[in-house]
Amino acid sequence: MDNPILQQVVERAVTVGPAALMHGRWLRRPSDVVRASSLSQDDKRATLAAWASDLNAVVSQPALRKLPGTIEPVSIDEVQAALRKLDRQS
Repeated sequence: MDNPILQQVVERAVTVGPAALMHGRWLRRPSDVVRASSLSQDDKRATLAAWASDLNAVVSQPALRKLPGTIEPVSIDEVQAALRKLDRQS
């Protein structure tokens, strides 16, 4: 990964675990993460980065991601759009 900041976020999300960052909330879509007032910007970014990670890719469907604890997979495009929206809010 060429972006050292994104690499740190991914490493933090993998270490902490996205489920711990969700604070008991049901986050169904990446846009829910962006809107979650109970999460810090760093936690939102870590959660979305974990969601985007290849570790959460759906087997045989690499364009989809399923974060543990979520009901259904979402497209990587939706996760990346949420990350861009979060960047614009910063």
